[in-house]
Amino acid sequence: MPFATLRGFRDYPPPDAGARSELRRRMRAAARRAGFAELELPCVESLDLYQTKSGEGISEEIWAFRDKGDRPVALVPESTPSLARLFAERAKSEPLPVKWFTISKIWRYEEPQSGRTREFLQVNFDLLGVPGPEAEAELLATAALCLDEVGAADLYAFRINDRGTAEAIGRLYGARESAPFFRAVDRYRKLSPAAFLEALAAAGVSAGSAGELAELFRSAGDGIPAAGTAAFFGALEGRGLDAGGRAGLDRLRRLFLLLDRAGLSDRVVFDPTVVRGLAYYTSTVFEAYARRGEARALFGGGRYDHLVELYGGPPTPAAGLAIGDQTLELLLREAGRWPEGEPPLESFVVVTEPARIPEAIGIVQALRRAGERADCDLLGRSMSRQFKEAARRRARRALILGLKEYAADAVVERDLTTGTQREIPRPSGPGPRA
Repeated sequence: MPFATLRGFRDYPPPDAGARSELRRRMRAAARRAGFAELELPCVESLDLYQTKSGEGISEEIWAFRDKGDRPVALVPESTPSLARLFAERAKSEPLPVKWFTISKIWRYEEPQSGRTREFLQVNFDLLGVPGPEAEAELLATAALCLDEVGAADLYAFRINDRGTAEAIGRLYGARESAPFFRAVDRYRKLSPAAFLEALAAAGVSAGSAGELAELFRSAGDGIPAAGTAAFFGALEGRGLDAGGRAGLDRLRRLFLLLDRAGLSDRVVFDPTVVRGLAYYTSTVFEAYARRGEARALFGGGRYDHLVELYGGPPTPAAGLAIGDQTLELLLREAGRWPEGEPPLESFVVVTEPARIPEAIGIVQALRRAGERADCDLLGRSMSRQFKEAARRRARRALILGLKEYAADAVVERDLTTGTQREIPRPSGPGPRA
């Protein structure tokens, strides 16, 4: 009986595995350039770790089971609780601020669809110990650096909001509780105008106020660019926003100023409809979205100032974001910017007869020790087949071993782009490259 991957899981054969590895390499390098230190975490944790943060209902959304010791455990559905647990253990000895990043597999038991699988890779950035918007500015600047490095420059932007402002807008228009109001607002772009008004009514917003609120959101369009935030924030305050809402706007003003200094004003907007995860985030919340097509969300993050305390640590301001590999892959593929995969070879050694394969292996090892990406044929194929293999591997040059008209201690170097060739000394040992 043939076997297949489980639903919601994927294989990544070459060249895709190589392309994904290249993306991780670029993002890891960008993270380190931004001063983030890499962190490794377990792939299995106590189920209680996630229930402490999200409640018992989280068990329905994750891969939870009992281990052989009858302990309730789970495959990691997100990295932040593990990070908070670790920081709580090390808080007394860890100098602040802490800038950590992780690149790890994540598992969630949810319905697979385009851009969403049950197993995926996630790059997390977390910054602990900075109470002001400098943390969010650093996170967004680092995310922008990573996205630009992997080839997504000009394909994305960030929508930003603040919990204090979002809650105050709900109160201003009569919402009885934040949670149902946030659920309605979160679906603003997905519902018809009539259905959105019904959702607001269910959240306690009167018909008249719901119409005014819908008009406010329509006036924001796809988000207020940085240059227009001063006027829009002033208009919001003029509607009678309370102290909590004004404090949120002040945080946003400071954040937009920092993002302008970081050179990101061309890719940030204020969007009052972004309320993702506000039950978890304590003030700022943001998401990256695709500028082309349906402007779909790519990933998100925000400030979570109380999480470390949940795990027994001291009060610690914190903010973070998580970039999933599936939506990033869709973005790059649609734009024709997906990497080619494994890097090309620098040298492919071609032999005139199979008896020379051992010599070819020796040359290949010498080249590798000298720092080159090099390979040779191991199947004793004809020279024409070897050259086809060199072309398939995108080799820069072929080193031809065994042509009788050349010296015994030499090879013929053929440039596989121009076809020109010359005799060069045979590479040997760990010395300099030929």
